[in-house]
Parts: sequence; C-alpha cells; structure tokens
Amino acid sequence: MRTPFLILLAVILNFSLYSQSTQKPPLHGKNWMAITGKPLSAEAGAMIFQKGGNAIDAACAMLAAGCTMWDVLSWGGETQALIYNPKTGKVIAINALGIAPTGATSAFYKSKGYDFPPEYGPLAAVTPGTPGGLCVMLAEYGTMSLKEVLEPALQMAEGYPIEEQTAASIEKNKKLIKDWPYSKKVFLPHAGNEREAPEAGEIFVQKDLLNTIQKMVEAEQDALKKGKNRKDAIYAAYDRFYKGDIAQEFVRGCREQGGLITKEDMAKWKVMIEEPLKTNYKGIDVYKLQQWSQGPMMLQALNILENFDLKSMGYNSSRYINTISQAMQLAFADRDFYYGDPYFSKDQPMKGLLSKEYAKERAKLIDPKKNNPNPGPGDPYPFEGKKNPFDKYFKERGYPVSVSPVDENYMERLLRGTTSIEAADKEGWVVSVTPSGGWIPACIAGHTGIGMSQRLQSFVLDSSYNPFNVVEPGKRPRVTLTPSLAMKDDKPFLSFAVQGGDTQDQNLLQCFLNMVEFGMTVQEATEAANINTDQLWLSLGGTKSDDRKPKPGSLLINSNTPDWIKKELTQMGYKLKFEQRTSGPINAIYFDWKHGTLWGGSSNHGEDYGIGW
Repeated sequence: MRTPFLILLAVILNFSLYSQSTQKPPLHGKNWMAITGKPLSAEAGAMIFQKGGNAIDAACAMLAAGCTMWDVLSWGGETQALIYNPKTGKVIAINALGIAPTGATSAFYKSKGYDFPPEYGPLAAVTPGTPGGLCVMLAEYGTMSLKEVLEPALQMAEGYPIEEQTAASIEKNKKLIKDWPYSKKVFLPHAGNEREAPEAGEIFVQKDLLNTIQKMVEAEQDALKKGKNRKDAIYAAYDRFYKGDIAQEFVRGCREQGGLITKEDMAKWKVMIEEPLKTNYKGIDVYKLQQWSQGPMMLQALNILENFDLKSMGYNSSRYINTISQAMQLAFADRDFYYGDPYFSKDQPMKGLLSKEYAKERAKLIDPKKNNPNPGPGDPYPFEGKKNPFDKYFKERGYPVSVSPVDENYMERLLRGTTSIEAADKEGWVVSVTPSGGWIPACIAGHTGIGMSQRLQSFVLDSSYNPFNVVEPGKRPRVTLTPSLAMKDDKPFLSFAVQGGDTQDQNLLQCFLNMVEFGMTVQEATEAANINTDQLWLSLGGTKSDDRKPKPGSLLINSNTPDWIKKELTQMGYKLKFEQRTSGPINAIYFDWKHGTLWGGSSNHGEDYGIGW
C-alpha cells in the first residue's frame, strides 16, 4: 500500500504537469470571442464581429471560410451546432447532417465486397449539409445578410495563400485525387511536375467554388430586390443550392463519377432544429446533440464518473486514468450498439442510457485494480421498464475484439479530423460547432467546386453491429461530431469542441473535468495531457470488420507521464502508446461571470487560433 507521503507526492507531481505556464496564452475579451481551426478563418469571424455581427453571424463566416480553405472539411460536408439563445434562455441543436442517398442499402455495398461503406469517393457521400446548416443558423439566429457573411469566403475562393498543412495534404493524397477529374483540376495546378499540389504560400484559386457561392448570394440579393425580408431571402439561397441549378450540377457531377445522390435526395433533405440531450454533473448542465452523434457518450461517462471521487485520485494518476478510461469504454460500448438516427427509430433506449441509476450499475463494472478488456454494451431497457429486444445479438456476436496491431493506418482512422468553431458575444449568444466532411482527398462534384462528404462510412451494414445504424436511403449515419455547451446557474459556463474522430468526446470529457475537478483555467485545460482509449469500434475508415474492432487495453498517454505511472498502468493491463501532445486540438470559451469577461482557450496541438475583443 502506498504511504500518505507518496500519495501527496503523486498529487504534487501530477499538479506540476499542468500548473506550469501554457504554451499559448489565454484569450481575453469583453465584447466577443472567435476561435476556430485556422488563423484566416478566425480572422473572418473577427471581421464580422467588427462590422456589428453577432456570434451566429461570426460563426457562419468562420464556417464558410473554413470550408473554402479545406480545413479538413468542405462545402459538401455536414454541420452540427449547439446554440445558446439569450432571448429564450434555451440551448438548441442544429442537425445539418446529410442523408444516405437513393440506392444506398446494405445489399448494394455488400455486393461490392464491403463490410462497411468505403472511406472515399462518390459512394462514401451523403447529401451536403453545410450550406443548409449555415443558411438556417444565419436566417433564424443571425442579424446580417448572406452576402455580408460570405464575403470573406468569396475573397478566399478568388485566391488566398494556401497554408502548409493543406498543401501537404493535397500532395500526400494526389494519387487518389487523380481518380476524380474535377478534383484533379482544382487541387493539382502543377499536374505533371514532381510536386503537383500548390506550395505553401501560393495563391490557391477556386473558380468553380467562387461561382457557386456567388450564385447563392445572387439568389439572396434577387429575393431582397423583390421585397423579401432578410430571413426569406437567405432561404432563397438555400433553395437555389438544394433545388436549383447548383443542385442540378452537383447531382450530375456526382452521378457521372459513380455516385448515388439524386435531385430528389437533395430536394427532400432539410435541416432539423432539435432539443439537445443533457445531464447534470455536480450542478453543471452539460448539453450534447442527440444520438445521431456520439455526444451522449460523454453524458453517459459523466454520469458514471459522478460515482467516484476523481479529485482525490489526482490529475492523471494511474487510478484516475484507469477510472476514466473504463468509464469511457463502457459508454463507447453503448454508443457502438445503441446510437443511430432517431428519425428512423423511436425505440432507442436513450432515457435508460442517460439515467443516473443505469450509470450506477455501469460504474460497478469498473475494476480499480485493472482494465476490463471486454465490457460490452449494457442493458438500459429495464431502466425504462422494458425488455431488451436485442439479446440475441449479444449471444450471436459477443463483443468481438481485434488482435491486430495499432498501426499508422489505425491511428489515422481514429484521429481523422475535422475542425471546430466557438463564438460568443456580449449580448449572450453562444455557438459551438463541429463541422466536417468533404475533406482532402475529396471527390469534387462537377463544376460546383464542392467536395462531397465521406460520412456514409459511419453507417454499418449488419444489424448485429448496431441495429439502429444500418444504412438506408434517407437515413443519417451516427457520426463522431460533437459540439458541447455547459450551463451553470442558468448561465453559460463553457462552450467547447475539438477536432478528431472517436477521440472527440474523450478529449472533451477530460477538458471539462480538468476545469471542474482540478481547477484549471480554460487554456490550461485545452493544453493539458489527455489519454485516448482504442477500446471501441472505429467510426471511420477501413472497409473490413477487423479494421474497426476494439483494441483491448490500448491506451495513448502523454510522453511526459512519470515512469512509475506508466509502470502501474502496464501492470493494470494497458498497452501504452506515447505522444508529446494528446490534448486535442480543443477550442473553448469560458464565461467569467465574476468579471463579466470571456476567456478563450485553444490547445497547442494544431493550427487552431482565436481572436477576442
């Protein structure tokens, strides 16, 4: 048994890991805050704020700029958001996730030899969601015109100095890009040379995308000239994208290259404004998107962890890491089996999954001395007074795990990124966005300049994996994208989101606990060393079952973790991997009600950047 002195020493050592000065300074502002994945995108938000826009206007400008910069997404991807409306005092959710197209069935993909839908190309595409999501957010909650908000993106489409990260990604993926003629035209301006992608700092021009964005602005401005109000004029742009000539060219270009999306798929899709899910952790209400995202997984983990005295364990002690790792694994096991599009199934057991009583039962499965390598999904139905209709799947399948090594391909799939957007203003508007899809290597649809989404790969083809997430035309896949908002005393406490795939809610959970349990500032919390478990079903990448199976005990920890903690974790059954940076990239805004100011945090992990005033 460790002596009290050693316990005290462990707490001091662990505290020292985050009490040092941060690598990036915190942002401070009293009027507004804009944080996102690229410096130029953050500047687009600042430009809108400086012109008098609110947080929604600024977020839409950052979204449009990020899509135009291919910040691990494009205009053909999907947008998810949580918005705090100070006029109503309510948090609402934006579901701008595309749907599986006509013909996208399990039988279709299985006939091509897939266990999961493909990672890239036209057959990986759901319908575009981001243009609609941007228009709906702006029309319903913004103050400015589409023309004003899209001005930075228009300038960028005319030509902007491309940054090294995107230029390198294009060059790295040029072999795939060459398979798609419209992508090749946009991304490889130096075709035939040794380096075919743009160089860092080179002016990157996207004439087709510029034309598409201009068409949306033209539709809005024509509607205004005809006497339409601001809101209806923005929806005129929405209609031109999904029902007009933009949709026609998008569909033509998609189908020419072997895709399935039809004009009817585009026209019938719509953005959903929803009630978010939430839980209360020690007096703080934490909001997440519904179960078409992985967001409720973090809520489940918080409910489980509420049964433990985390603070007394010490930040990133072996006891703490073992506890939160197993809590996340239990929540992931439920996510992997029960989450899916609620519009296709009304009997998902979300009430049971998010109940405190269910969490107490799941907490009993956490072994304080060693990792549980095969927890499997639980049975939440009794906590709703129902019988589980899926017992047969557990008996047939068990909870299969993979013995294949965690290699470079696996890690790329686990960490496959997106971007995040955080904005807040002095009027009280707060928005947290995790947009994604259409990342490089993207298949561009015809002469639209728009990269198609790759999100269809997050479906399963076999109901024994997840009966709620089997691909069907018109259905939304269960995605990893998961913005977050926390409220305390009926006021915003923290707005936060992160890049990544299955790591997103792992990073966000720990960022939240860093502040709530260990008293870190928002910048300290975004930079602090995290852990990432691989004991889950991958949501992205790999078309064969073994590509995605859970890796029991596989755990990523920070390279600076003390040797004796590494040794203890190994003795607990963990297979450790090490990285210098394990914190995100997380972007966050903390609301300092004592001083009436905003604190911005942006991790030191990537190119994320913020501006406040």
